[in-house]
Amino acid sequence: MAACSVEELLLKAEQEEAEKLRSISVHKELDLDFDIGNLLACDKNRIESRDLRQQLKENYLRSLARDNTQLLINEIWKLPTERVEEAIVAKLPDTTTPLPREKPPPKPRPPTKWEKFAKLKGIQKKKKTNLVWDETKKEWRRRWGYKRANDDTKDWLIEVPETADSNEDQFAKRIKAKKERVAKNELNRLRNIARSQKIKVPSIGLVPTAQQSKDDLATAVSVAKTSTASVGRFQDRLPKEKPTKSRGKKRKFEPLIGDFSTERHKQLELLKIMDTKKPKLDITKAVNKQMREEDREEAAAKHKRGAGKKGRKGNMSGKAKGKGGKGKGGKAGGGKRSKPGKR
Repeated sequence: MAACSVEELLLKAEQEEAEKLRSISVHKELDLDFDIGNLLACDKNRIESRDLRQQLKENYLRSLARDNTQLLINEIWKLPTERVEEAIVAKLPDTTTPLPREKPPPKPRPPTKWEKFAKLKGIQKKKKTNLVWDETKKEWRRRWGYKRANDDTKDWLIEVPETADSNEDQFAKRIKAKKERVAKNELNRLRNIARSQKIKVPSIGLVPTAQQSKDDLATAVSVAKTSTASVGRFQDRLPKEKPTKSRGKKRKFEPLIGDFSTERHKQLELLKIMDTKKPKLDITKAVNKQMREEDREEAAAKHKRGAGKKGRKGNMSGKAKGKGGKGKGGKAGGGKRSKPGKR
């Protein structure tokens, strides 16, 4: 009895295992269209509406998706494979189905100056270990950062070179050299960004900032003084310092609890403006505008008349001078009137 029960249990377990691990072979009336490059499978077989009605919709769709996925995986396993870090990788072919996208594909980043030089000289990037042996401490330490190996900034004694000045501070010199290296690296980084963004940059150094004007300095001083808790009221002044001018207007707020009739009147006026479709006419503003236009037209007319009179007077005097200068006579000529005895 015990043997029979054990055999029955093993048979039942095998049946359950077979039901879980279904066969990888799937039969379809029409073959699926595959685009392995996009991991795409198109099923052209007809969907049986009878099965969709009789069975549960979710179960039917799950089984259909399982069969089509199995066919797609079978096609992937037909491709050439290779092992990469204990994983089997299949090389996908080129895509055949064009897929639309919202934006164009991003352009590749232009290489930096060092990348171009490394490619020209054939320099390959090698991965460095993070730990380095420190000869001074006799232990493994980090290559960069805090508590790094062979850190020369922690030296308490520096040997002065023979060619250097004996009075020169070697510690300050080392700090200055490090600051220059950091600034140079930052400049190269900014240049690479500008080159990728196609922005013109100066060849040497950065663009100098403009010198602050007197108004900018006065504004900075007033802001610094009014940044205290008393808004600069108890701030001490220099002996000959002028009082700062009030910048801006103080806002005035109405009390929260006040005259309700005034508030009701304002709300009613606002509702009237929102309800009417015609624009509100400001009579005073319109009359002032008309008066300004009339004054402008009158002044333009006076200016035009004055310019015409000046032009006529100038022409008449010019003609009289011309006739008198030539001495050919005339009614208004001065040449004949100067000799009254010869009539």
